[in-house]
Amino acid sequence: MDNATEASVRPTTVVLFGATGDLARRKLLPGLLHLFQSGLVQRLQVIGVASHDLGDEEFVKLAHEAVHEFTGDDGDTEAWPEFARRLHGSRAGAEGLREVVDRVEADCGDDVVRLHYLSVPPRAAMAVVSTIEEAGLVPGSRIVMEKPFGVDVSSARELNRELHQTFDETQIFRIDHFLGKEAAQNILAFRFANGLFEPIWHRNHIDHIQIDVPETLGVEDRVGFYEHTGAYKDMVVTHLAQVLAFTAMEPPTSLTPRAIQTEKAKVFHSMQPVDPGDVVRGQYVGYRDHEGVEAGSDTETFIAMKCFIDNWRWAGVPFYLRTGKRLAEGTRIISIAFKEPPKSMFPADSGLGEKGPDHLTFDLADSSKMSLSFYGKRPGPGMVLDKLSMQFAMAETGWAGSVLEAYERLIYDAIRGDQTLFTSAEGIERLWEVSTPLLEDPTPVLPYERGSWGPDAIHDLIAPHTWRLPFERTWRE
Repeated sequence: MDNATEASVRPTTVVLFGATGDLARRKLLPGLLHLFQSGLVQRLQVIGVASHDLGDEEFVKLAHEAVHEFTGDDGDTEAWPEFARRLHGSRAGAEGLREVVDRVEADCGDDVVRLHYLSVPPRAAMAVVSTIEEAGLVPGSRIVMEKPFGVDVSSARELNRELHQTFDETQIFRIDHFLGKEAAQNILAFRFANGLFEPIWHRNHIDHIQIDVPETLGVEDRVGFYEHTGAYKDMVVTHLAQVLAFTAMEPPTSLTPRAIQTEKAKVFHSMQPVDPGDVVRGQYVGYRDHEGVEAGSDTETFIAMKCFIDNWRWAGVPFYLRTGKRLAEGTRIISIAFKEPPKSMFPADSGLGEKGPDHLTFDLADSSKMSLSFYGKRPGPGMVLDKLSMQFAMAETGWAGSVLEAYERLIYDAIRGDQTLFTSAEGIERLWEVSTPLLEDPTPVLPYERGSWGPDAIHDLIAPHTWRLPFERTWRE
């Protein structure tokens, strides 16, 4: 029996801490319904835990409102009546939790998979871990944790030390929803399954790489969290660094979790410490007007940076990372810029090179698109070249309906015990190590207008190259 089949038929209990929170409503409850409706997790029970006593009726009502608001018209709600019977509230505290777990798992024997999902603020995580331990629910279970995983190297090490007093590293799943996206995993397929790309995926053929995650949203109701975190700690040490590892890693010996985690760790250990001179920090105009923000706050809502991986494959190739709030567009792309060939054989007025190098672009949005741009001859007399592109979108295939939303995929993997797309303690600690120079000596925060692409200094950072966003050409519909 393979892991996927085993996960579908084994009894599974998901203990959802923070069951009344926003993430549970928007992503986790609709995602669990979809996994149940699709048959991927058939013998599912969900226990909702909140800071107060949560009755069955209250939890079912909350879940019903959530799935109708956020599930859409994909047919999942047809499974609602049966799913609702699998929802259970819990009294607050270890005794109440153990009571409902024992009742739910009474007929499961030793074959049950128990997954504790901590959809709680970071400051509450260890209190939840203590509750799980006090309830005697640690052995044989798994725990899913949300970022941030510390705020610097010392706090990350302390957090891991405390976690490891209760849970073994093999039981801990540090979730990063970016890696749950189909397009992010397609990077591995594109790189290692195709003779067209695998031989050229290194410094001899690639000029530079951009990972760009702009957001149109502001901080909204996250001011309290954001004021003490900022864009670098919130996005770079988590999402962007993990995507970088998938883009830069060496071929794993297999697609097993251990083999992939090993290669990701090698990337992080090869990263050079972040040079503050290679970083642009920004803050959108009006951020300091939010209630709860200090008058002279230097918290960055934008970060752009250049970093290097000091190994044989990538020596000298700059990786440019950019993310921020209140920017012109909301998207997630990886763009691979290839080195340009000699131009001596083409006429000076041919147009070659005028629109930049060839690019392979991955769009990590849920639409899952890829594009390869290159020069071709414009029809007509003479040698006039123009940029062309080949594009692919998951929606164009018959597989589109099989795509799991990022949280669904990661919950499913955690149930299966597959840590491939999760972050390790070693990787997190190393990323905080290379971040230390910037954290200790941050560059000044520069203002930028809402709806822009960040401070003007970003162009000096990437020169002589240019940022891929905004695109000159739009994606085909």
